[in-house]
Amino acid sequence: MKIENIKACVFDAYGTLFDVNSAAAKCKEKLGNRWEGFANAWRTTQLEYTWLRSLMKKHKNFWEITEDSLDHTMETFKIKKEMRNELLDLYKKLSPYPEVVECLKGLKDKKIKIAILSNGTPDLLRELVESNNIQNYFDDILSIESVGVYKPDSRVYEMPIKKYNCAPENICFMSSNTWDISGGGVFGYNAVWVNRSNKVFDKLSYKPKFVINDLKELLKII
Repeated sequence: MKIENIKACVFDAYGTLFDVNSAAAKCKEKLGNRWEGFANAWRTTQLEYTWLRSLMKKHKNFWEITEDSLDHTMETFKIKKEMRNELLDLYKKLSPYPEVVECLKGLKDKKIKIAILSNGTPDLLRELVESNNIQNYFDDILSIESVGVYKPDSRVYEMPIKKYNCAPENICFMSSNTWDISGGGVFGYNAVWVNRSNKVFDKLSYKPKFVINDLKELLKII
């Protein structure tokens, strides 16, 4: 099944284009065999803080939340404070997944607009794509800071619609986060779940029409 009448391919950044565990993975020797549990806890706490702050209407930007969630996780895992700056510096330059460049090149060849829609701040996202030398593939980088609330608030998903003056069904939206796919899908996007780890989709009254194992498979359905 092909997705048709697409004006733009819009990607989530963290966990979809970029491996959120890669910062901790680069510190395996210092963190020891707890590194993966630590990385997962940092990510989970980070996401929880975005949702809770949205609900409380107490906004902090994504970098501040990343710092706060790291501090909480370091305290929980009893990690030496000296590692804080190293982990934060690595988070600014997360590694992309291996197939990302091939996917972006393929979409460029198809003359499709490519954008990021992310919780990250504009500066964070700019540094992220530039540090990996993939900035030229993107037509637009859209940050939730423009609306001051985090995904999955519908105001975030409105941003590409306004940018490209199109209907939700003209957007192909990719995320590895099930809650993000549910948010975009309920909004009306052609939502494509990137399920790299063979996970079970959340029970959120939405089921994605399209599921791929990695971003290379996107080129087969666009």
